[in-house]
Amino acid sequence: MASYSNLPAPSPEQGLNRYLQEIRKFPLLQPEEEYMLAKAWADHQDSEAAHRLVTSHLRLAAKIAMGYRGYGLPQAEVISEANVGLMQAVKRFDPDKGFRLATYAMWWIRASIQEYILRSWSLVKMGTTSAQKKLFFNLRKAKSRIGALEDGDLRPENVAQIAHDLNVTEQDVIEMNRRLSAGDASLNATVGSGDGESTAQWQDWLEDEDADQASAYAESEELNARRQMLIAAMDTLNERERDILMERRLRDEPMTLEDLSSRYGVSRERIRQIEVRAFEKLQDRMRSLAREKGMRIAEADTV
Repeated sequence: MASYSNLPAPSPEQGLNRYLQEIRKFPLLQPEEEYMLAKAWADHQDSEAAHRLVTSHLRLAAKIAMGYRGYGLPQAEVISEANVGLMQAVKRFDPDKGFRLATYAMWWIRASIQEYILRSWSLVKMGTTSAQKKLFFNLRKAKSRIGALEDGDLRPENVAQIAHDLNVTEQDVIEMNRRLSAGDASLNATVGSGDGESTAQWQDWLEDEDADQASAYAESEELNARRQMLIAAMDTLNERERDILMERRLRDEPMTLEDLSSRYGVSRERIRQIEVRAFEKLQDRMRSLAREKGMRIAEADTV
């Protein structure tokens, strides 16, 4: 694939506005042109075709990255991670699946950004459950929705509301809010007054709870395998099922049954039935693929 160094790169020196102006110069692709470029890359490893696919979607990556402001991280780095996810999407994109690159790339862009944020917040002991990760990335939005924008601890009624909305415990909400309010800390920060002959740093007090690098690598490989299985399993759904499932279960702000019923001209109950059936088909295919690969997949791990 075309080198990442050939792409416009956001930097503090350059300025975000200038970068956004630069990427607007790349033209958007018509469906037919996108398909031909994707085929050229998939069939012949045409690096120029891949480069055009990437550059035409840099605006999408930047737009998604802008939605992850507020984690105390340089916006230029978040956009760079978004671009890495975009390149991974282009590398794996199959134009014969029947959907546009933008639809496929959004998953990879979000995953790349979220993994970067979690790595950057590694000092804060993050949980590994999907509910805790959902809380990490949705707490600010939940606070904004109920008008709880003040600093410091949340009021008990706000804690209860957010815990209910995000399906986590109230203690999880309290702890995560304090972590996000405090922000990440430096490993080189000193501990104590420093009046003695030597001053310890915070990193000297940390215990390595994840020293097994082999296990960490295996975990990462399994996550990638599950992501690939999810993408493959989506092929079992028709276009309407795929669209409804994505809008209802794979969006940060899921569409309502009412909105989807208007889009497809059917009742809300029919939309709900299609969603349930599509989810069941996806689970069945995921389990089948897992058996083929010798993996064990719990129902909650599919979507």
